[in-house]
Amino acid sequence: MSGFGWAEFARSLPVTAGAALGVMLVTFLIALRRRLHRIVDVAWGLGFAAVALVAYALSGGEGDDGRRVLVTVLTVVHGLRLAVHIGRRGRGHGEDPRYEALLAKAPGHRGLYALRTVYLLQGALVWLVSLPVQAASYLPGPLDGWAWAGTALWAVGLGFEALGDSQLARFKADPANRGRIMDRGLWSWTRHPNYFGDFCVWWGLFLIVCANPAVAAATLVSPVVMSFLLTRGSGKALLERHMAGRPGYADYRARTSGFFPRPPRRR
Repeated sequence: MSGFGWAEFARSLPVTAGAALGVMLVTFLIALRRRLHRIVDVAWGLGFAAVALVAYALSGGEGDDGRRVLVTVLTVVHGLRLAVHIGRRGRGHGEDPRYEALLAKAPGHRGLYALRTVYLLQGALVWLVSLPVQAASYLPGPLDGWAWAGTALWAVGLGFEALGDSQLARFKADPANRGRIMDRGLWSWTRHPNYFGDFCVWWGLFLIVCANPAVAAATLVSPVVMSFLLTRGSGKALLERHMAGRPGYADYRARTSGFFPRPPRRR
């Protein structure tokens, strides 16, 4: 595929970066007022939706309209679902222990430290991870096999995320499960169905630009960075360190895949 608008795409990057930064700065001001930094997790999904919408608006007349609509809808649906889920999950709770621990070590003003290490960092990551979404809006030519393969993988990922989150919420809502490890449904096939789903979503969105090898090479860093965050950074690795001492977790870990789904091992 030829004719990708490299110059137009490059000119859009500062604007989409500003959109990601704007979401995080507004969230920071709200968090200061409420004295609750956990709401930045809600802004994570909203940031992706904002970047996708801005890229769509800027790319009018450049890329294929079908691809522009497709990648924007997929990203916005994923971002809004994630934001709504995290918002509901955190309703009525205090500060997230992760942010309490981080800010307890703040040198100087806690708010400015949170701005630098949480909000600006997450804004930069939103922009970086969404590069394939932005580039897809500038690809010419009709939807192809890569686009449909990416959409299928995105759908698998969204299904894992939504079903896994729903199963966990129902499990935690039952008082009889207090103190127990969730090992049912998708959680019996992988210890992290929501993180695996997120992994599929972003690799699926990346596939949409793979019809153009040069664009794919230029944006490959995005799903790679997201995969690292999910498996080695603030996702799986951090959660498992927190869960390590829970009764029954060692047995659950021994029989259940750490990331990619598979049938559970026999006890």
